[in-house]
Amino acid sequence: MRNFLLGVLLGALLLLLCGVACLRLGFAEVRADLAPAAWEMWLMKPAVHASVRRRAPAMPNPVAPTEENLIAGGKLFINGCSGCHGQAGSEEDISGSLFPPIPQFHKAETSYTEAQIFWIAKHGIRRTGMFANGKWNSDQELWTMAAYIKRIRELPPAVQAALAPKKADAPK
Repeated sequence: MRNFLLGVLLGALLLLLCGVACLRLGFAEVRADLAPAAWEMWLMKPAVHASVRRRAPAMPNPVAPTEENLIAGGKLFINGCSGCHGQAGSEEDISGSLFPPIPQFHKAETSYTEAQIFWIAKHGIRRTGMFANGKWNSDQELWTMAAYIKRIRELPPAVQAALAPKKADAPK
């Protein structure tokens, strides 16, 4: 029994050392323009979701989802986030060309709560391109954006109209 346990321990240590050696010798692919390996997605996607769930505040959004607040959140989103995350009514989707794929909120709902969206926007997600907006935006602005993002696929008509791109005047 002692030899068996020693063998298991040494096997685990050898596996760990081989993994570290592969990483340190540069065998891990780090280019963001290639799709990730299946094992990487299997490992990292749940880890990010679990970390956000653990660290995000479990509280309701202090910003009411009024039309005025949704418009304000939409303007903040359009000016600061839509370049990567897409804009309501747009067919453009660049998410598949990057790793990790960028959530396109106008096409697919997010499973995050408003508090989790706020936390991600405030603190960012390491090594994904999602930077910490809390350095530039106030908590009030981030909560306002979170209200908008959570409702981006079901905005009231008045909010949609207020945020629709303005058509340039025709030349005279």
